[in-house]
Amino acid sequence: MSTPYPFTAVVGQTDLRLALLLNAVSPAVGGVLVRGEKGTAKSTAVRALSALLPRVDVVPGCRFSCAPAAPDPACPDGPHEPGASALRPARMVELPVGASEDRLVGALDIERALAEGVKAFEPGLLADAHRGILYVDEVNLLHDHLIDLLLDAAAMGASYVEREGVSVRHAARFLLVGTMNPEEGELRPQLLDRFGLTVEVAASREPAQRVEVVRRRLAYEDDPEGFATRWAGDEHDVRARVVAARALLPQVSLGDTALLQIAAACAGFEVDGMRADIVMARTATALAAWAGRTAVRKEDVRRAALLALPHRRRRNPFDAPGLDEEMLDRILDGFPDEEPEPEPEPDPEPQGPDDGGDGGDGGPDGDGGGVPPQHDAPPAQDAPETSPDSPDTREEAPQPSAQGAGAAEQAAVRASEPFRTKMLSVPGLGEGAAGRRSRARTAHGRTTGSQRPRGHLTKLHLAATVHAAAPHQKARGRDGRGLVIRKDDLRQATREGREGNLVLFVVDASGSMAARQRMSAVKGAVMSLLLDAYQRRDKVGLITFRGAGAELALPPTSSVDAAAARLDRLPTGGRTPLASGLLKAHEVLRLERLRDPSRRPLLVVVTDGRATSAGALGGDPRAMSERGARLLAAEGVASVVVDCESGPVRLGLAGVLAADLGAPAVTLDGLRADSLAGLVKNVRTAVTHEASRRAA
Repeated sequence: MSTPYPFTAVVGQTDLRLALLLNAVSPAVGGVLVRGEKGTAKSTAVRALSALLPRVDVVPGCRFSCAPAAPDPACPDGPHEPGASALRPARMVELPVGASEDRLVGALDIERALAEGVKAFEPGLLADAHRGILYVDEVNLLHDHLIDLLLDAAAMGASYVEREGVSVRHAARFLLVGTMNPEEGELRPQLLDRFGLTVEVAASREPAQRVEVVRRRLAYEDDPEGFATRWAGDEHDVRARVVAARALLPQVSLGDTALLQIAAACAGFEVDGMRADIVMARTATALAAWAGRTAVRKEDVRRAALLALPHRRRRNPFDAPGLDEEMLDRILDGFPDEEPEPEPEPDPEPQGPDDGGDGGDGGPDGDGGGVPPQHDAPPAQDAPETSPDSPDTREEAPQPSAQGAGAAEQAAVRASEPFRTKMLSVPGLGEGAAGRRSRARTAHGRTTGSQRPRGHLTKLHLAATVHAAAPHQKARGRDGRGLVIRKDDLRQATREGREGNLVLFVVDASGSMAARQRMSAVKGAVMSLLLDAYQRRDKVGLITFRGAGAELALPPTSSVDAAAARLDRLPTGGRTPLASGLLKAHEVLRLERLRDPSRRPLLVVVTDGRATSAGALGGDPRAMSERGARLLAAEGVASVVVDCESGPVRLGLAGVLAADLGAPAVTLDGLRADSLAGLVKNVRTAVTHEASRRAA
């Protein structure tokens, strides 16, 4: 077994280490979600935490880690006789992104069911993680229904399995830790709320600290055991402190003043529900115990708010989590602290072990909490600074188009308020990544039938397998309860669910779209579609065309908020090279088909249909646009045209483009879910109509 990197050797990341330790002290806090860029020691810190947890006393032979002093009366391996016990280290169980539901919660033991004719339960990862740590790396990429099962078990402290004739309930109390890179997509707000605490991490911008990180990592890789030995004393001290804080936790009192501070903070930041209040109370209590105190103080409440509220406050869909600390201080200052208790604190550094340079001073401005906001702040301010909203800025210093099209470039405008859109889906039955848009054969969902397995068997259809084997039992010499099963009898369950698609936006940014109110409405519509894609777990890409050509403003990505930021900064002006935009879309989709052949695309063209330039292609602009559209239609690309034409005189060119693409056309107003009236329930209708028209 490889030697893990010591927890106390992690440089900086004070908030991350504190959040993990608070959950080690009080698992009732509800776990930690760690958000941050790649290479910031997220996984290293989580994996190192298990070495600091106290050893676990278990019933020997129990697959569900029952405590000898208080065994679970509903344990499937029970009832347990009193007396016998065994100590083992606390487990850290990792849940892979591609895990199945059976692997997570457990399932019928198929081997015993077929061979012995008995119902037996095979435990899953939730049972393995009981009284330990369950770690989910890249939790934002985990399928929604697995996250729901995981968080329900974490909230209830038990796992319930009702499937395939098996009814089992077993204890599942664990420290849940998830890590994610926001660039790869966000978690839904409902799921964010189920994590007790959240921490934003970023690499330090201090050269000295970065040097120390490299020095320690190289030393660890050269001699893991020797490096761990050098930190063994610090590890022992922190482990002892966790044990002491756990013992002190029941004695910590949460006074009325602290409760009022907690309630005022949650109300002030307009968090939904009461989970935030409960998590803050538990976190503040754990902070007091970690500091060796028996009473919660205002600094505990403040620290708890910074960890428990950022991901719960009401915010716009593409805003990053965060908290206004000045507002928090104003709220807490309205409730004067009670008289402090006289006993001195045993440790002046309640943030965590000192690593010799991270400045863990126990206050809110330590390096682990101060560096990330400084690093994250500039990108968050980019969009407002480059998207002037007032009429005064509209006419200032217009610049000629970079493509030399002879039209003035207009400054970027803000998007109008987003709205709920009608769902657009790709026709047919796909086999792409699980999501919430188009029908697909998936590993999860309702069972629709069975088939012979193609390759490795992943989900057995029990009834179909038994049905295939039953006629051959006499010929195979069956003489006992169990069935005689051969490989040819096995049947794979086929399931139907929903998949996520690649939604590629092709947005007209030419001069014909440059009217401020019009472009604001167009951006609002695209932003609404981006929000829909975010909720349906799609990948998105953004192509813009103006002047002399088209540009891939955002390569296909799972980070929908990145697309929103690019759209917000999009300027307009110049001629309309519609053909260039369509051919750029064809090129992008061709490359994506090679990278991810199972993910089906949905092309959303946002334009008024005008084509005033062929760009570098040459020739007649309208004829080239028609050729580009028919090329996409010939390859079966599902498309939708959002018609942005406005005014009393309408040319209807977007409708012509839609016909060439074999796609429906919908106006900006018609895109709204409450006014669409079933016009674009599925792209299949338009595709079928276009095929019939051409055949005629």
